[in-house]
Amino acid sequence: MKIIPLGDRVLVKAKETEEKTASGIYIPQTAQEKTQIATVIAVGDDKEAIKVAVGQKILHDKYGGTPIKADGEDYLILASQDILAIVE
Repeated sequence: MKIIPLGDRVLVKAKETEEKTASGIYIPQTAQEKTQIATVIAVGDDKEAIKVAVGQKILHDKYGGTPIKADGEDYLILASQDILAIVE
């Protein structure tokens, strides 16, 4: 299924959370913090409001967006104002 966001919306795929700390301690899924870094998969058609491109990594608002599931993958649809920064 292909998802194309409309207007100033952006479709992103969240980065997988780390299950183990740098010191080797495993973190259970219930204790893991929700990641705020994602990769842009698709952008809407409002080119003036959207300042990111497909493939860029972004930092987004922790509780922003609408989570969706398509073809067994988890995605997030964000409004352009929920994007805080581009991660390089």
